[in-house]
Amino acid sequence: MFTGIIEATGVVESLTPRAPSGTGTRLVVTTSLDVASLPLGASIAVDGVCLTVVERAANRFSADLGPETLARTTLGSLTSGARVHLERPLRMGDALGGHLVSGHVDGVGRLVARRARGEGEGASLELEIEAPEAIASTLVEKGSVTVAGASLTINSVDGAKFSVTLIPHTLAVTNLGALVVGAAVNIEGDLIAKHVARLVDARLDQRLGKSSAHV
Repeated sequence: MFTGIIEATGVVESLTPRAPSGTGTRLVVTTSLDVASLPLGASIAVDGVCLTVVERAANRFSADLGPETLARTTLGSLTSGARVHLERPLRMGDALGGHLVSGHVDGVGRLVARRARGEGEGASLELEIEAPEAIASTLVEKGSVTVAGASLTINSVDGAKFSVTLIPHTLAVTNLGALVVGAAVNIEGDLIAKHVARLVDARLDQRLGKSSAHV
């Protein structure tokens, strides 16, 4: 589990297919984050995607991307030199500064608009993002959403579109301020909202099934 509080950014060193099987891809990232202390097999979130550390050194780690990760996230399109958000897993007793994040990305969203708010040191940036329709039921005004691994508060919701505000601190410690319109981002809906939506849908299906049986 993670909190969506970005600890550091890393730089993609390489992204190469795994030979000879060709069924996965090896991602190598360099970073100032202390990853050498992580045991092999530990989890680490890269742009919001929970990955397993398979190699690590003082300033570098490697993780393998399987077909599901490549199909459902933006990681397969990374190029050498790209910057990514990093977060080590939550430990029991750690402060939950953002919200509960599983690192299991629900889908890829697209930035549809960006609007500057204010001027000077206190200036912020509002982003409008279109999420996949399947995630729309988890988007709630003033609720939480994870964008590229960052825990953000939703300002407004319009169907599958939602807006968030990046305060100066968020702009300073993440790459989100550099996103251009059309950019793809990993989206994870609120964990609690997803479970509630699933339970409600199952209950409605059950009631509709019972009603149909009496027709």
